[in-house]
Amino acid sequence: MAPPPVVTGISPKEGPPGTRITIRGEFLGSSLQDLIGLTICGCDCILLAEWKSPNKIIARSGACKGRGDIIVTTRSGGQGTSTVQFRGYHETIGPLKESAVWVEEAPIQSYVWGRRALSPTNQQDDLLGISVEENEGKKFPEDELFELFGDASSDLTSEKFHPGMFLLQNHHATSFDDLKAGLSHLQRKVNSQKEGQLSFLKANVGTVMEQLDTLTLLKEQYESDIAKYGKKPLEKLEGSIKKSMGDANQLFNEVLARRERADATRNALAVMQRYKFLFCMPVNIEKNMKNGNYDLIINDYARVKNLFKNTDVDVFKKVLREVDYRIETLRDVLKKKLEEVPFTLEDQKKIIRHLINLETDGDPAWDAIASHANYLKKSIEACTNEYLGTENKEDGSKEVYIKTDTSTPLSVRQFKLTKTEENNAPSKVLCIEALCDIVMEQLPDLWRLGQCYFTGQLHVTVDTEKQEPFKNLVLSNIRLAVNSMKATCDASLTSPWLLHNLKCIRHLYAALIHLDLPSDALDIFGKFIFDLRSQCLVGILKQTEDNVMLLARKETWEIEYLDKNEGVTKLTAEECLLISLSNIHYTLKVILPQLTENLKAQEYPDLTTAIGFNTDWTQLESLDKAVLEAYLERRSDPLIGTIEPSMYVGDLDWDSDLPARCIKPYTQEIVANVITVHAEVCRISPRLLKRVLSHIVENIAEEVSRVFSCVKSFSHEGVVQGRTDILFLRKALESFSSHRAKCFFDEALNSIPKITRKDDIEKIDILLTKVYSRMRLQLSCLKDSVDSRVDVENLNMTRLTIV
Repeated sequence: MAPPPVVTGISPKEGPPGTRITIRGEFLGSSLQDLIGLTICGCDCILLAEWKSPNKIIARSGACKGRGDIIVTTRSGGQGTSTVQFRGYHETIGPLKESAVWVEEAPIQSYVWGRRALSPTNQQDDLLGISVEENEGKKFPEDELFELFGDASSDLTSEKFHPGMFLLQNHHATSFDDLKAGLSHLQRKVNSQKEGQLSFLKANVGTVMEQLDTLTLLKEQYESDIAKYGKKPLEKLEGSIKKSMGDANQLFNEVLARRERADATRNALAVMQRYKFLFCMPVNIEKNMKNGNYDLIINDYARVKNLFKNTDVDVFKKVLREVDYRIETLRDVLKKKLEEVPFTLEDQKKIIRHLINLETDGDPAWDAIASHANYLKKSIEACTNEYLGTENKEDGSKEVYIKTDTSTPLSVRQFKLTKTEENNAPSKVLCIEALCDIVMEQLPDLWRLGQCYFTGQLHVTVDTEKQEPFKNLVLSNIRLAVNSMKATCDASLTSPWLLHNLKCIRHLYAALIHLDLPSDALDIFGKFIFDLRSQCLVGILKQTEDNVMLLARKETWEIEYLDKNEGVTKLTAEECLLISLSNIHYTLKVILPQLTENLKAQEYPDLTTAIGFNTDWTQLESLDKAVLEAYLERRSDPLIGTIEPSMYVGDLDWDSDLPARCIKPYTQEIVANVITVHAEVCRISPRLLKRVLSHIVENIAEEVSRVFSCVKSFSHEGVVQGRTDILFLRKALESFSSHRAKCFFDEALNSIPKITRKDDIEKIDILLTKVYSRMRLQLSCLKDSVDSRVDVENLNMTRLTIV
């Protein structure tokens, strides 16, 4: 609330009715609509008031008389106060004063001798016959005169003439003796009028002589006229007089007619000026409707209804009918605006408030809700028809769905496609994006408008029975949108487009969560998103399956050209098998378990339901086993095949007496071959070291056991040599030896006779120590370098280059 108005100054401070007054003060209203009342000396002058600023108002005084306060009333501050007063008075209009109205002639005053009064201009200025020079510049204060005599007047011609007021206004500085002399002068004048005819003649002897001369002149002129015109000149004179009278009457009638017309025009102008606000109302309504100033129209209409709703004047009734017609047109315009939609929520609230202030029939707020819901429904249907209809066009052209709401930018879509992607995107993908934009832009405003309606913020009578219909409107539009999205998200879309659609819909769902929608509405979107996520998962797995199936035809590896006619891959066949084995192992041990756990954590169906095969991965494990056997066949068989030939290179004879001085070359070759395989596996997938080398070491141990079991006899030195070789191999390959491999090494040792001499045992230890010292670098390569705590991130799946 603003402070009450305060009037601190006026100009002028007095005047007759219709005086233009400038009122100054504080808090005189914030606008024209805020000013609702203005009284000057008790007269209502609001219709003639012109608001300029919170500190200035210009108005015209009414038919007030006397002194009174100026009271300003505002809508924001209430009734104010005044520190100054205005004095109203009625002017006496005489024949010599300019006036816009007809001035009646002064009535003929009768005197005792039947004489007419002299002209007012011949009246003596000072009736007391004394000088007033000493009173000049010493006017008696008018405020005090008003307090003493009220509505009395000092004018001799006024009916309310008061002698005391006359003396104070004209002779307040005259001495008492002068006033007594003036009284004597006035008495002599009165007594002179009461004397007889003789005294009158003595006082006016000059005038009587002039009259006698005039009569003599008239007699002479009359006699001259008789001689000239005959004895009956009066007949002609009578005719002239009658003609003159007729002309005078005609002129007088014309003057009276002009007077009546002037009075009628003046009255009409006065009425129009006084009620200018009412007569200009229809034009102002039209102008403000074009400019969209609905608030001004409503405020002016409220003032008109308050002032003239009970009028009996036909002219006012006619104008009011025209105003009501314009207001009805405005109601229709505002109703159509609500039906057009979309508007921002604030614009809708304004239109609803305007319709309520105009006392529109029905429930404008509910009509706005229904219109908004209907527009949302039509937008969803139109968008679906536009985009899905492009697939059936013969020329393959695409129609773009044009949104009518230009007030909301398209930035609401976080996952908006680039220009190139949009040109290549299927119509169904574009349809999903457009539907998400429509729902995100229009559904929040519909929901908030309904909340405003049921919480009473729209200033209408809340109908609680409409809560269920409103909920049905929201749910029906959400179902329509979801069904339209389902129609586009079918199996014909590839996984990337399905993922893009899922992102758009999830972004929409996240935005709707903040609206505090009912659980029924969110469940519709939640179930659809769950189904779409399942569909995306199925699509991704199907696509992965297809890619794996096509891997045999599409995988070309990287080609290294040797010359124009021949070329080989940079990877050997063994490396290709090892990469495939690593991929299979990573999929079995990492990808599929993580996928299963994630699906379970997100409450998705398991993979058995999703892609239709058992989660024991039997087929993939069979493939893993087959690839491993193929790799071992390529790596292990050549290595095993070289053991026996290498053992007998140089005519090695286990029955020879040559002393053992070091391990034989075949053992070094075995270790070197194992190191080669170790390096190859470690470079591609260290996780497979134990698995691959354990099979190779097992085959080596089996082959060594077989070869030594075929030896028929051993010499003493052959026993030392054979045991030294086997012990070295068992120790060197210990990190990758399985239980079966160790058994084969034990069988090989058992095939050699046992040593009974202590010096032979010491000799073997010396030989092994010497070999370990010389081959410590090679043997360090065969240590178990795989940490059982290796993280999943270190198990990098070997990427296959698919052409």
